[in-house]
Amino acid sequence: MSLERVEVAGDPPVRGTLHVAAGADGLVLTHGAGGNRDTPLLVAVAEAFAARGGSVLRCDLPFRQLRKSGAPSPSGAARDRAGLRAALDVLGRRARGRLFLGGHSYGGRQASMLLAEDASLARALLLQSYPLHPPGRPEALRTGHLRELRTPTLFVHGTTDPFATADELEQARALISAPTALVSITAGHDLGWSSRRRDATLPERIAAALLDLADRSGGPAPSPQRARRS
Repeated sequence: MSLERVEVAGDPPVRGTLHVAAGADGLVLTHGAGGNRDTPLLVAVAEAFAARGGSVLRCDLPFRQLRKSGAPSPSGAARDRAGLRAALDVLGRRARGRLFLGGHSYGGRQASMLLAEDASLARALLLQSYPLHPPGRPEALRTGHLRELRTPTLFVHGTTDPFATADELEQARALISAPTALVSITAGHDLGWSSRRRDATLPERIAAALLDLADRSGGPAPSPQRARRS
């Protein structure tokens, strides 16, 4: 495996780090509201997926490209989704097999909304610490689009995550018509990867579970544009 810096001009541009592996599969992976592409858990998951033969593009969402810190604005969410679409297109020109899409928290939410709009973009979806609702506001659910999601989806959830209880997560999974799977750990929203501690086994478990879900469920066919490039 080798690493390459990726900078592709566009509106929005794609900026990230590519883990180049020998296999045909590819994963676009992005960060949460307070992170960036170099968030330690994202790096570790990318390394674990690449070790299994798939290339990984860790990308900064458009809002993070504009500023090094700070949370995203709701008005920029559509542009962040456009950035993920562009990243999938960039990786699809390198990884000629199955494409996967994933993100942590806010990044996962935008990834799920994108695939709810266009299931043909990826064969499976990885949602780490999906923010079902703001902490302390269980009535403000962010699940409406999940009914439109037809992509096999892996949830990685911390049992003490204030953004979703285990029961709430099960209710959300039931909204998705495609197969889903769950990796549950005793941790909070950071999935046990804080500056003081980390579950060293988690990245490999995530990579293995995502590939297993994709293998078992197949997923939607590639988009016509991608099929023409193959």
